[in-house]
Amino acid sequence: MRRGTRLFASRPRSVLTPAAVDGPGKSSVARLSIVSNSLLIVLKVAAGAVTGSIAILTEAMHSSIDLVASVVAYFSVRKADEPADESHLYGHAKLENLAAAIEGMLILVGAGVIVYEAVRRLVAGGDPVHSLGVGIAVIAFSAAVNIVVSTYMFRQARRHDSPALEGDAEHLRTDALTSVGVLAGLVLIEITGWQQIDSIVALIVAGAIVYAALRILSRSSRVLVDEALPAEELDIVKALIETYPGPELVGYHKLRARRAGSQRYVDVHVQFRSDTSLERAHEIAHELQNSLRERIPAAEMLVHMEPVRNPR
Repeated sequence: MRRGTRLFASRPRSVLTPAAVDGPGKSSVARLSIVSNSLLIVLKVAAGAVTGSIAILTEAMHSSIDLVASVVAYFSVRKADEPADESHLYGHAKLENLAAAIEGMLILVGAGVIVYEAVRRLVAGGDPVHSLGVGIAVIAFSAAVNIVVSTYMFRQARRHDSPALEGDAEHLRTDALTSVGVLAGLVLIEITGWQQIDSIVALIVAGAIVYAALRILSRSSRVLVDEALPAEELDIVKALIETYPGPELVGYHKLRARRAGSQRYVDVHVQFRSDTSLERAHEIAHELQNSLRERIPAAEMLVHMEPVRNPR
């Protein structure tokens, strides 16, 4: 008769989960993004009102969308770290991937508004941009802040293996790059006096935003539809089984693996000699699971144990 067992680590869960990584927690990192975006929105709106620049107002809208995305990321990482319950037996980790998808869609909406307003100004015209010194100073400060904060968030996203933090960092990095573009446009207006540069720069910024949004949506959607783990991670699982010492384990098949947030779920049918006791097979299964946890943190393996006729 075929038997299977869900394997759990013998060490405490807090040691193995991303939340236990040394340094600031995911919620604290997401909170930093909320604070920085709120500050930049105020500065950009003020600068846009003073200069009349659609590109600066576009940047303010971009930061506003980033703020919404940061709030989504903040609540998602808090919820994702909650343990499994009766309604969510696999935990809440996929909320991070869902949050990243929402962030990507929010960016696309913002890009659409930017394109509309920039094209309208190109066709119908608009008020000339003035007081460029104020706008240049604010945008330069914004770019510097976002570069620093996004670099820090990317580092923390890798440390915690957090899709939500990675998506938030991607927003801020894109905002920093578009701020540099807006800054260049304002300098060109100051030099040439050609007002249309403002709207043209806004369109270029929108293109960069769309590209970033599509990347985020692509990564998050692959996880949401249970795409297989990368080949290098699957190779680790295969190697652990194929190189296991001892005669009891003779093969495996039906290897499947997926991801939810930072969690990995691995299912595999492992074949044992028919004279292997259930107790010994269970011990080997635990050894495989523990070895996998050492190579891939936050990995959970479900082993289906199958007896096979002893090889000659």
